[in-house]
Amino acid sequence: MSTAGYDVRVAEDPSDREACFAVRKEVFVAEQGVPEDIEYDAYDAGAVHVLAVRADGVPLGTGRLLTGTAAAGKTGGDPAVGSLGRLAVNRAARGLGVGAALVRAIEDAARGRGLTAVDLHAQTQALGFYERLGYEAYGPEFSDADIPHRAMRRVL
Repeated sequence: MSTAGYDVRVAEDPSDREACFAVRKEVFVAEQGVPEDIEYDAYDAGAVHVLAVRADGVPLGTGRLLTGTAAAGKTGGDPAVGSLGRLAVNRAARGLGVGAALVRAIEDAARGRGLTAVDLHAQTQALGFYERLGYEAYGPEFSDADIPHRAMRRVL
């Protein structure tokens, strides 16, 4: 998917994955104070990662999709529901539509795998962003990495 000034693609090769992890480290570890040992997990190996890259190759944002048993603990166990997570956009790229483009790319990947919905755990400060993209919050607020979150879902 190409937009004004950047491309969004599935991260297929090791350098793309390294770029995804670098964005996550910048946003979650450095900016938000998430401990590095919980930012990266066993799910990364089997996840579908998406990457937004500026025309000059600079990574702008990333996100991942979990499916099957990897997603089950986050989606209530429904095998037709994927789990969107680790959505991160570099500070300089915020407000340019990168986050929305990443979410849509993850939804496209979910559709391509036959999924009927996508769940996510949104930081409460980001609820409005996801609501504008068609996600609906459900369940109580909970803490993840000492940051308040809500579960959300969008039917595809």
